[in-house]
Parts: sequence; structure tokens; C-alpha cells
Amino acid sequence: MASLGVRPLLGAASDPGAQVLAADGAPNPWFDPSYVTDNWHTIVGHLGQHVRLTVGAVLLGTLLALPLALLARRTRLLSGPVLGLSSVVYTIPSLAMFAFLAPLTGPLSATTVLIGLTLYTLVILVRNFLAGLQAVPDDVREAARGMGYGPARLFLRVDLPLALPAFMAGLRIATVSTVALVTVGVITGNGGLGQLIVGGFNANFYRAEIVTGAVGCVLLALLADVLLAGVERALTPWTRARA
Repeated sequence: MASLGVRPLLGAASDPGAQVLAADGAPNPWFDPSYVTDNWHTIVGHLGQHVRLTVGAVLLGTLLALPLALLARRTRLLSGPVLGLSSVVYTIPSLAMFAFLAPLTGPLSATTVLIGLTLYTLVILVRNFLAGLQAVPDDVREAARGMGYGPARLFLRVDLPLALPAFMAGLRIATVSTVALVTVGVITGNGGLGQLIVGGFNANFYRAEIVTGAVGCVLLALLADVLLAGVERALTPWTRARA
């Protein structure tokens, strides 16, 4: 990172032993293109980690949330406990979450952050997946069973297509939320673009580094949402025809 630099105050140069440094006089712009170009490889490295943690957490969360939603839809008595448990997990502060996971994962690492982020996605994914499954009309499912559809075929050919808009809405919200939450991983040294934000504060409030990290997170969230919206549009052509 480029040094901010300091300069002596006027009148202090005559006495080197009593020289006073004025950090406030050093250039400290909110955005500095030279910072981005000089630290491009570092920024890309943090961005790559941010993307890996986000994608990994959402994928793992999906693999956990879908069976839980199917179980809650199948057994009404479990709906409340499943939703309640996922909500309770989301209320656990990140520091406490990492402390709970440390005995399982060992020293705080990217794995610790990934597991924590995965658990945080469940409150969004389980609710949206369950809402989508419950919105599938019972008469449609009964008609499919009457046509000889088994459980797997019923899910793939009936439940999944009809619940897909709710599924994709949950994935979009969970992804954008996870992009923001990745930054809490800075306490383990695995915070993606959050490392730039904290690094800027540690470097005497270096604004260019802080803004680069913050703007990078915002742009990444917007890009992920646009990409998922495109995927949803491609997978649900009947919604466009109806609109």
C-alpha cells in the first residue's frame, strides 16, 4: 500500500529534536486510482477469496436448506421448530459463532468463516424454500400422483418448477446478504474485501483503501444479484409470458 507520508510543521525544522509531524497535511483522497493500480494483485486476491466464501456458503446452505424445507413441508409439526432453529442461529453474533465453531474447526481459518456463513444463510433459504414448496397447489400434486409420478419425479417435474421463483428469490437475498457478511471474517484474517476496509482504518484512516473495499463489496453484491436475476429469468420463461 502506498505510504501516506508526513511532513514537518512550519517553524519546527529549526529544531530537529522537537520536530512535529502533521499527518493531516498528507494527501488522503477518498478515491485514488493509483492505489488500485499499485495494489491490483492484492485487491484481486481479496476479491477472489470474497467470491469463494460467498459461493461456497450459498451452495452449502442450499444443500442443507432444501432437505430441511422438504421435511418441514412433509411434517407440519416440524415446520415451526425448523424455522425457529434457523432463526436462532441467525441471531448469534459473528464473534460468538466463531467461538462456538473453533473447537470443531481448530484454529480460526477460512473454514471457520465458511461454516459460519453457511449457517447464516439458512434463515433466508429455509423460509423461502418452504414458502415455495407450500405454494404448490395440492390438486396439482394429486393429479401428478394419479398420473404415476413417484416422489423424485413429482419433485423434479412439479414441485421444483412451480416453487422455482421463490427458490431464486431466496438465493438472491441470501447471496447479497452473504457478500456483506463475508467482511466479518476479518477477525480471522479471511474477510475478503473486508481486509481492505480494516487495513485502511489501521493505516491512519487511509480513505482510498477503505473506499476500494467498500465499493468493491457493493459492486460484487449488485453483480451477483443481476446474474442470479438473469438465471431466474432463463429458468422461468413462463413467468415472462404471463407478465
